[in-house]
Formats: sequence, C-alpha cells, structure tokens
Amino acid sequence: MSNEIEIGVGKRARGVFGFDDVAIVPDRRTRDHRDVSVSWEIDAFTFDTPFIAAPMDSVVSPTSAITIGKLGGLGVLDLEGLWTRYENPEVLLAEIAELPAERATKRMQEIYSAPIIPELVTARIAEIRAAGVPVAAALSPQRTQELSDTVVAAGVDIFVIRGTTVSAEHVSKESEPLNLKKFIYELDVPVIVGGAATYTTALHLMRTGAAGVLVGFGGGAASNTRATLGIHAPMATAVADVAGARRDYMVESGGRYVQVIADGGLGSSGDIVKAIACGADAVMLGTTLARATDAPGHGYHWGAEAYHPQVPRGRRVEVGTVGTFEEIFHGPASSSEGTANLTGALRRAMATTGYSDLKEFQRAPLVTRRSM
Repeated sequence: MSNEIEIGVGKRARGVFGFDDVAIVPDRRTRDHRDVSVSWEIDAFTFDTPFIAAPMDSVVSPTSAITIGKLGGLGVLDLEGLWTRYENPEVLLAEIAELPAERATKRMQEIYSAPIIPELVTARIAEIRAAGVPVAAALSPQRTQELSDTVVAAGVDIFVIRGTTVSAEHVSKESEPLNLKKFIYELDVPVIVGGAATYTTALHLMRTGAAGVLVGFGGGAASNTRATLGIHAPMATAVADVAGARRDYMVESGGRYVQVIADGGLGSSGDIVKAIACGADAVMLGTTLARATDAPGHGYHWGAEAYHPQVPRGRRVEVGTVGTFEEIFHGPASSSEGTANLTGALRRAMATTGYSDLKEFQRAPLVTRRSM
C-alpha cells in the first residue's frame, strides 16, 4: 500500500516517521532483565553492548576509545580530527569549549586547517591497540584513498568510511571517485560505511562488500544539514528501510548478513531502543556520549560539519555532562531522562516486551498515532 500524500497539485511526498512518531508494544511475554543479552557481533569481533562512539573529537580520543572499549563498546577515532593534526591537542580542545558562540565556527575552521600528519595516525592507533581493545578508526570518503594504507599498516581492526551521505556511485568531473567495491575487496579488515538513508542506497552499499552500513543523514544535535541544505532523513523510516535492504540482500547474496547501524537522532535511551526495534543491530552515538564528564569535549559537542572550510553545516553545541562514560554505559543513572545507564534501559525494554537478544527484538511490534 502506498503511503504517498499530495503536498500540492504537482508534487507528492512519501510519509515517513521519526523515533518520536513510533512506540514499542508490550506483548504476552515478559522476561527477567538479567536473562537478556545485548551483545553485538561484527565480523570476528563481539561486543558486550551495541554502542559505538561516533568518530568526533568531542567524543573519542585515544584515551576515551580505550575506556569505551573496556566498557564493552567500540570507540571510533576520527583520523581527520585534532588527534592526527596536533601532537598535543588537549589545549585546543579546551579552547574550543571556551569559545564564545559567535566566534566558534571561524576559529574551529582555523584550528582544523592544519595538515594531517601520517605519523600521528600511526601513533594514535598504536596507543589504542596497546590497551588491548579493538581498534576502529574513521576517514571521510575524500581522504580514504590517501590514508588507508597508513591506517591498515598501523593495525586497525575495523575501518569506518563515514560521511554525511555516502553512495556506491559518486559522480565527479573533478577527480576520480573512490571505488568502494574494489577498495573493500582489497582490504583485509571489515569496513563500515555510510551514511545511507534509503533502501536503494543501502542495498548498493551492501553490494560493495561492506560489513556494516551506517543509517542517517544530518540527524544529530550538532548538525545543521537540514537547515543548510534542506535534506533530512526521519530515522525510524530510514532504519526500517535499510533493514529491509539487508533482508533482501541476504536472499540475493545467499545468506550474507550486513550490520545495520543507526547513526543520528539518538538523544536518549528510548531512541536507542526504538532504533533496534526498527531493525538496527547497533547504534552510533555522538551527543549521548559527549555528555560524559570524561569525554574530550568538556561538555560541548561538534562534528566535522561544524568546521567545513566552505559550507559549515553544523555547530558546536553545549550538551552539558551527566556522568562518566561508565555511568552512561552501565549506570547508575541519577535522572529519568534516558541519558545514563543505556545498557540497563535497553535490557529492561527487551525484558518488558519478552525478547532475549537484539535480533529477536528487531521483530518487536510498533505502533504510531500518526495517520497518512
């Protein structure tokens, strides 16, 4: 059944849903929350929680990546951030947090104009690896071909190619685009790629051999993409569409399972729960983890869009602090706003609705009060 509506005589639009538009329905069975598993697997790696820290300087440093890894999550270091441009970026991180709002964007553009130093890429990856946790690092599609050999040689376990939107068929008259299928085939480590927001885009990315697809487009608190470019992807529909692409790709490929990772619009534990119920295997968190007292952003949060040299599509935002990384991951929580003890909230949601693991929970029934 089509859910298109007419927005004018010459235009129709598809009705879509965000996480606020849907809710999970309890069923006939409940479980003890201690019997619920929230572990997540990708390739040969198993994690105690499905929480991935986004590759943003306000969230992931080598130190916080190690902390997050020891808490059962996965921290992804941005290899185009301050940690690969400066030997001692802590002073600059503190400066960014203290900038007045009217000067923040311009000063961040200046700070991030420093060149990336390949030797620092190697050193940061080595620091995380020495701690004995899985090493994940991210590059934009534009930088991937330039630095991927350095990254792989340094010993990365999971490689992330993350942009505002990533396609398998980028067209450019200026330069040779990244051939994702060839690149992933020749790489010896699993690759997560995105963002994708539609069934077709996700299906094409899955056909490149990606181990995981990031779902989202301009949905984070630090992003102004919707206001700047007029582009937005309501996340409940986007995750469900990409999960549908995963299902169809499994049939097409003879059983190959690609991880679906929600990336954006996840401001609370309730949003995380709904993302998994919509079909996500894991979630990539920015704002939620930037609120940690031991996060490198000092209570502020920003992404690469905030310091783009020509068209900034984000901003530095004050998110405050709610507790340590450990409290955000595992509690105890001191408020009922869904900003801490994310693992506990997910466990209880699954137990309340009777599901024992994440893949089962993807089948949870959803309701909406919206009519098309």
